[in-house]
Amino acid sequence: MKLEQVPIVLGIIVLLIALAIGYDAVSPAERRPFRERRRRQRADIHRGGELLVAMGTVSMAAALIGRDTWRWGTVAVFFGVALVIVGASLNRLFLREVLLFRGASRRSPKGEVPPVVPQDPTQPKLRIR
Repeated sequence: MKLEQVPIVLGIIVLLIALAIGYDAVSPAERRPFRERRRRQRADIHRGGELLVAMGTVSMAAALIGRDTWRWGTVAVFFGVALVIVGASLNRLFLREVLLFRGASRRSPKGEVPPVVPQDPTQPKLRIR
């Protein structure tokens, strides 16, 4: 593979990532494979913002595939950055939760109190590393 083909391959990889983000944005909520397992209610994803991030990523992929010979490459990069920023700002609550709320956060079914196992003082504490 020639060195000139590296941006094209990288652009195709970015394009596939953008298509995955776009599919996630337009797919119905029933198709999502997970159930809620957190103690707190998860912040909702703004579908329009997610689609804007996907379009911005497609714009970046187009600029990579077009390399430096495409005359609209700089415009595509600026447009892609703007779309990603707007999409991220629409999803700022979800991004804040994903980036800042760490730790154990399991949710039991509604109305059910999670069981508390009494600790035996004679048993040594288990250390998880």
